Amino acid sequence: MADQCCAGKSGATALNDPMWRRILWIALLINGAMFLVEIVAGVAADSRALQADALDFLGDSANYAISLTVAGMAIAWRARAAMLKAATMLAFGLWILGSTIWGFIDGSAPHAETMGMIGVVALAANVAVALMLYRYRTGDANMRSVWICSRNDAIGNLAVMGAALGVFGTGQGWPDLLVAAIMALLAIWGSAEVFRHARRDLTAA
Repeated sequence: MADQCCAGKSGATALNDPMWRRILWIALLINGAMFLVEIVAGVAADSRALQADALDFLGDSANYAISLTVAGMAIAWRARAAMLKAATMLAFGLWILGSTIWGFIDGSAPHAETMGMIGVVALAANVAVALMLYRYRTGDANMRSVWICSRNDAIGNLAVMGAALGVFGTGQGWPDLLVAAIMALLAIWGSAEVFRHARRDLTAA
């Protein structure tokens, strides 16, 4: 009960905090730029893990835009927005899973050096965003969904770097595909977590 009260106060404070909106705008710009960088690098390197991470950056950009739109609205509308974001996370996860399965069937030959370099840049971007959003992680479902996306992204970047090492060490593409599958499952799990929190907010509303 105490946690719920604290979460409610944190959410109310954040909604009236110009810093919250400023952080979301910064996160939106960072994610949009990283989408462009990673999608180009992912295609050039034939890395499904990088392409998956690029689409994740694109999805997060849309999520931050939604959060900016509903930040001043009633909690019911913020919860509905969180449900929409949960649905996009689920769709993203299922798309990656399908692409990964196709990669196992069709084969792939990713470029480990490109994966590693872009992975480091993406990790730095996501850690910076996650640190900025950390103070708002216990707000309403909408705020929590933003935090979960950023947290998952940082974990995903570590996995991409691990895949680059795996591809470099084995000379094969399966580490790249394995990481892409893990990222897909992480997105699916995150969507379920956001959806549960949003349902609780809607019930309370």
